Amino acid sequence: MKRESHSHPLLRGSGSKHSVRHHFSSYEMKSLAAISQTVLPPSFPKSHNHRLSSPFLDQVAEVIEKRGLIEVVIVVRFVLVMLSTRIGTFLLCGLLSIADKWPYINEFSGISSDNKEKVIRRWLQNRYLTPIRIVFLYLKVVCLYVFFSQVDENGENPAWGSIGYEVDIHETPAELLKERPLERGIVETLLETESTLLESLARKNLLVSKDPEHNIYKIKCDVVIVGSGCGGGVAAAVLAASGKKVVVLEKGKYFTAKDYSGLEGPSFNQMYDRGGLFPSVDGKVMLLAGSVIGGGSAVNWSASIRTPNSLLKEWAQNQKLEMFASPEYVSAMDIVCERIGVTRNRIKEGFQNQVLRKGCENLGLKVTSVGVNASPEHYCGSCGYGCQTGDKKGTDTTWLVDAVNHDAVIISGCKAERFIIEDNKNRNGKKKRCLGVIARVMNNDKIRYKLQIEAEVTISACGALSTPPLMISSGLKNRNIGQNLHLHPVLMTWGYFPESNSEFQGKSFQGGIITSVHDLVSEEGSKLKAIIETPLLGPSAFSALCPWQSASDIKERLMKYSRTANFIVIVRDQGSGKVKTEGRVSYNLDPLDIENLKAGLRESLRILVAAGAEEVGTHRSDGQRLKCKGITKKELEEFLDGVAPTGGPMSPIKDWMTYTSAHQMGSCRMGINEKEGAVDENGESWEAEGLFVCDASVLPSAVGVNPMITVEATAYCLAKRIAELSK
Repeated sequence: MKRESHSHPLLRGSGSKHSVRHHFSSYEMKSLAAISQTVLPPSFPKSHNHRLSSPFLDQVAEVIEKRGLIEVVIVVRFVLVMLSTRIGTFLLCGLLSIADKWPYINEFSGISSDNKEKVIRRWLQNRYLTPIRIVFLYLKVVCLYVFFSQVDENGENPAWGSIGYEVDIHETPAELLKERPLERGIVETLLETESTLLESLARKNLLVSKDPEHNIYKIKCDVVIVGSGCGGGVAAAVLAASGKKVVVLEKGKYFTAKDYSGLEGPSFNQMYDRGGLFPSVDGKVMLLAGSVIGGGSAVNWSASIRTPNSLLKEWAQNQKLEMFASPEYVSAMDIVCERIGVTRNRIKEGFQNQVLRKGCENLGLKVTSVGVNASPEHYCGSCGYGCQTGDKKGTDTTWLVDAVNHDAVIISGCKAERFIIEDNKNRNGKKKRCLGVIARVMNNDKIRYKLQIEAEVTISACGALSTPPLMISSGLKNRNIGQNLHLHPVLMTWGYFPESNSEFQGKSFQGGIITSVHDLVSEEGSKLKAIIETPLLGPSAFSALCPWQSASDIKERLMKYSRTANFIVIVRDQGSGKVKTEGRVSYNLDPLDIENLKAGLRESLRILVAAGAEEVGTHRSDGQRLKCKGITKKELEEFLDGVAPTGGPMSPIKDWMTYTSAHQMGSCRMGINEKEGAVDENGESWEAEGLFVCDASVLPSAVGVNPMITVEATAYCLAKRIAELSK
């Protein structure tokens, strides 16, 4: 079915008009074609040629070059060149490259299909050459991701029908088709020329001038906020309502309900940091972070859970942060939940949540309904690609609307480069003072012009992955900046329920994404070990995360896609990581995290079996799985005894796992002094007066539950304090 004409062109995909935007040589492309032919599922109806077409291979090469870490891209290209030669192929493939005719050694493209598969399996299992493993894991991920996300001019992919997938399209209410809630205050640099920018900014009642020599536009305001998500959106609303002239900078674009297409690939590319392909430096964790007006609130899965009382008590007592034990914070949670319309009663649950609920009930386990920032009737499995009905209430339809109604200005497509820091002449105890921010407006990776926004108050709210690099690039030195990064590490389990199992209605990609949760607590019931929820996994994300044993094996998994229930096991991590440079995240688990993940994996598999799954498994690289028909309790327990978290692909082990994270926090944590935190209890930098942080990075530790309410309530309290301090 053709996508509705009102969806935004950038969210419809490129169709057959994809232009070449990479620098791979013909030799590299020849090797890439041979690898993709081996990795991808064979003989999908109408799709065999699609997987080897020039647009497909060009897009794979572009994603590798654009999204990959520089060292990974270098090694990938080196390996592809080696595989285009006989001697290189022999060195990497060994005896499997031998031919029975002169010159007796094949290039990789000349090796038989069976031997190619054997080679790739060896690479993926090799515990000694982990860089080679990373290369082929990355190639496998990108090939499958692009294959199942690429669409034609009608927004279709010929492989989708074979796996029972169709785009989750919801009708946008007529009253929203012409509505752009932020129109009054938004300046979209993508639509502006240099000649029109001054006029557009001036129409928003901003003081603007241009420095033609340096191609810089200078703007003066009271408050400048970098980021428009759960932190920045709330802060903008509170400070604009207090009478401040607020400017919000957002590197992402502005989309509304009518713009969304429900297409996985284009939506990830336009609405997520690094197009949704954001690995840690060792490839162990795949990170999801919103990069769009509304930030994570525009693309999250709607789960709205209040900060646990036990955590508030911990932060107040152990970290001495009194705000979290105050009526002020409880009131902030109430205000946040009311403003974003949190509801709990669900009329209908989707397939995956039906399975979770039934499995828990059959085991006598408690399952809790999850509040969502949408109406009870909201039956949408694609809100991670933007809410087409406009029902989900992210900051882009709530707090930012409040802000622009109080004359705030939002500038999209504008990336902060550094804060303007100078010596503090006030000598009030802080050596530095922040005077605003320098940002750049880009077009096709080239700087069009820069903005210099001067403000009395500067707020970094660009998230736990971006705030620390921005502060460090501005010259700040506090040792907590970029440290203590918590990710809520996730491992997944799955269970297959064939269509013949009519107890569960619908398909894996339909219905509310997270509407039920099971809390796994310690035996004494005093400590939360893990929470078990259900994810949004479109076909490209599903295929990229699936373990690869062979092309036929990945085909079998994908043929079961629409009736595979996926569970995510989330732990409140004691381990942590760091992010000092943009795009480079390192992370280590604590032994307790591993124990809790193990307990969560085993519990989730028990739930899937109890719900009646035909087959269950994990995403371990060896394809760990169990056929459930007729198994005894003893056989199940023997299987579960072998289920445990393993290291990532760089680990010196044969069988490994890839972790995921959609919650990042703590990397500029709040503390009672500069040794304990990067900012104080008001969110202000210990080093620079006038510079505040107002996003998930200020949280003292991991939250342990979906953190949207915690981030918004914290931002609300901090913004109120900033308003008082700046009177």
